[in-house]
Amino acid sequence: MGFAFIRHDTNFDFMGLRYWSYGISTALLLIGLFSAIWGSGLRMGIDFAGGVIVQVQFQNPVEDEALKKSLDIPELPGISTQRFGEGGKSYLLRFSQAADGDTALMRNTVVRTLGTAFPGNAVEVERMEVVGPKIGADLTNKALSALYYAVLLIAVYISGRFEQRWMAGAAMAAALWGGMYVAGFTGLGMGWLVMIALAITLTVCFVLRLNFALGAVVGLLHDVLVTVGLLCLLGVEIDLNVMAALLTLVGYSLNDTIIVYDRLRENLRAATGKMSMAELINRSVNQTLSRTILTSGTTFLATLSLFLLGGGVIHDFSLTMLIGVVVGTASSIYVSSAVLLSLGSMDFYVNLVQQQETWEKPGEHGIV
Repeated sequence: MGFAFIRHDTNFDFMGLRYWSYGISTALLLIGLFSAIWGSGLRMGIDFAGGVIVQVQFQNPVEDEALKKSLDIPELPGISTQRFGEGGKSYLLRFSQAADGDTALMRNTVVRTLGTAFPGNAVEVERMEVVGPKIGADLTNKALSALYYAVLLIAVYISGRFEQRWMAGAAMAAALWGGMYVAGFTGLGMGWLVMIALAITLTVCFVLRLNFALGAVVGLLHDVLVTVGLLCLLGVEIDLNVMAALLTLVGYSLNDTIIVYDRLRENLRAATGKMSMAELINRSVNQTLSRTILTSGTTFLATLSLFLLGGGVIHDFSLTMLIGVVVGTASSIYVSSAVLLSLGSMDFYVNLVQQQETWEKPGEHGIV
């Protein structure tokens, strides 16, 4: 008998609170959008934007503004500073390009400038990284492509896994791949191409009534957009570490969504006309609540430990994971499951289940 942290007979009315969740999600999305447009903007790290990053260590603490002002000279273009660790002694300095393309000259310029601005406060360059604009653009395209293809393949998998419509999912994937290939000749940037392709994916799922796939995709997009928006609000740079965290969260959120969907599918097999779709979703979520709390809780605590004790190197990664775990867990209930409720009736889903030729045995995943 499996251990259950929450009783299986709990009856929280999750779907009754879905309109509150819609409001909260909309508010978070708008806050992130406003921050990106009118606030500090979406800060792309050196991995994507290109440039030079220099980590310096002072003997004594220095003030952020004084440091930035001292380095605001023509020889060091596009300066931005970020405190690295505690104490105000270690900083990450980012420049848009190396002085005259010479990294050795930039290193000397940084040391000389800081020595003049902070006499008696010894400074040491601990590391220096250079990424050209072409490499940065290539990494940006690959990162966007990775997110898009992850979402697309997930849509195909969910279509076959829960609706037994593998051919429809495969046809959608083939059409979108061909559309992306053709659209590549238009000269549009990868960002616009991905947005167009995602819009087509959502439209195809809606037209073909691939409701499970649509719910999962909307949930994943919600998680990524809300997380990126909050990172933008907090002034976090989007680098390869943050991108790795976002891709991790896509898989994490999907796993939680599939658990709820799988229990919902099993409950649909035994559903009677006395229960509404909202009540059935509530039952499914309540039955998997123990597993959700234990999994999300332990992941959150582990990530919180990394955030507090892991140091500056993985600070942004752990922060992204912290936000994503909370957002992803909530979206599995209030976004992915709520989409099913909005797009289909009880009879539709019961008929969908009954039409499938083969079913996996209930409980084979060991859901608690």
